[in-house]
Amino acid sequence: MTSNAQVGSVSEARGPAPVSVLVVEDDATIRRAVQLALERYGYRVDVAADGLDGLEAFRAGAYDLLILDVMLPALDGIGLCTRIREESSVPVLMMSARGDALDVVAGLEAGGDDYVVKPVDTAVMVALLRRATFSPDAEEAALRRTGPAGRGGRTAGRAAPDHVLTFGDLTVDTRGMEVRRAGETVALTPTELRLLLEFAAAPGTVLDRRRLLREVWDYGWEGDTRVVDLCVLRLRKKIGGGRIETVRGFGYKLVRG
Repeated sequence: MTSNAQVGSVSEARGPAPVSVLVVEDDATIRRAVQLALERYGYRVDVAADGLDGLEAFRAGAYDLLILDVMLPALDGIGLCTRIREESSVPVLMMSARGDALDVVAGLEAGGDDYVVKPVDTAVMVALLRRATFSPDAEEAALRRTGPAGRGGRTAGRAAPDHVLTFGDLTVDTRGMEVRRAGETVALTPTELRLLLEFAAAPGTVLDRRRLLREVWDYGWEGDTRVVDLCVLRLRKKIGGGRIETVRGFGYKLVRG
């Protein structure tokens, strides 16, 4: 990597294989804050200040996760994500200072796996990464916190612990934040997991897109509902196409059996 990439210092490894992260962000203050927060939790972090340097850094390194700002000089985050997707399926978390749902849609369509809006609470960002499949510490990942209040006491289908929801071959552990299909772990992004938990809390109930925007994306305004459709499409591919049913003109529902 060249000096133009502004590659940051690498934290000391915690364990034999720390997770390697590339952060591409043009704001020096945000870039440094994210870097320090991730290093504090054991991630190995490199940084770049614009899209072209980010692309160069990505091609020169071997990263487990990329965090890309949307509004970057030289090559914006959407363009950078598109180029990366031509070469790799590495997980990508998009960031933007704008709470515009169009940015969310553009980031997901470009191949981003999930999305956060700035100003980013770094503790929340670390929590999001730990919920995904790229935690730097497998033992810590096994000790994930209890899921959203009020959802742990519901069960469906076969008898199971009250924090494990069962829908056919799909099980959702609301304490361990784990999802399994036919006994195999399903890797979901944090947003996909929140969406599935929303469905699992009300199986058989039709949830409209506006409600899902409010509850899953925390949008208190009339955002673009295409982001819901995109996330449902991705979730279906992972948990089975028939598990979430479309009710035309109303929304979606999780099939019980």
